[in-house]
Amino acid sequence: MRRVVVKIENLVLKGFRYEDRHAIAQGLQDQLAQLLSEPGMAERLSTVGHIPRLRAAEIEMNADSKPQHAGIATASEIGKGLIR
Repeated sequence: MRRVVVKIENLVLKGFRYEDRHAIAQGLQDQLAQLLSEPGMAERLSTVGHIPRLRAAEIEMNADSKPQHAGIATASEIGKGLIR
């Protein structure tokens, strides 16, 4: 089993309430853990190497969206960027 280490130094949250930051971060962490624990992901990532910066696509949310959705959607975009 391989170990995957992800370090996010900065997460810029524009347009969100300050109070929602922890829920957004938790959604991000949970979704990344799920994505990165998929069978074969560590092997696929071993060919990627160090990625100094990754830009995710814009994430659209509506007024009814829960803060966790922003984190989950962001993690999904990060996952897409890692396996391109």
